[in-house]
Amino acid sequence: MSKRPRILGALTLLLFVAGQTMASAQTISYADAMTVLARGCGPDVKKFCKGLNLGNNEIRNCLEGNQAEVSPQCTATLASVTASIERRLAAQASVFKVCAGNVKQHCKGVVGEVHILQCLIKTERIDSEKCNQAITDAGWR
Repeated sequence: MSKRPRILGALTLLLFVAGQTMASAQTISYADAMTVLARGCGPDVKKFCKGLNLGNNEIRNCLEGNQAEVSPQCTATLASVTASIERRLAAQASVFKVCAGNVKQHCKGVVGEVHILQCLIKTERIDSEKCNQAITDAGWR
């Protein structure tokens, strides 16, 4: 009987790690980034970066500047959030290039990025997987 709790514990841990891996593949919104940073770095921000603004990378620069004293949890959280935001920005910069073939095929005559994006969102079921992923990673779906 003692094997059963170990197996359940191992299975729970495996599912948790798998969930974390899948979640890390997604990009994160700025609002969610603030929530995650507050949860993972709140005490470190209060201790080392009091009075700084989140904008212009002030908090990030402060935490990185105090990396030797910042908690390992905060260091990991900051790295994860930064990577996700960078993926989102890269996706936003490249989405129209990635989706160019879909635009030609499904959105002929549509003018303007906002209208093209609306068209691509409407044609999601027939757009390429890469295009759909780029739109999702950009945070537009």
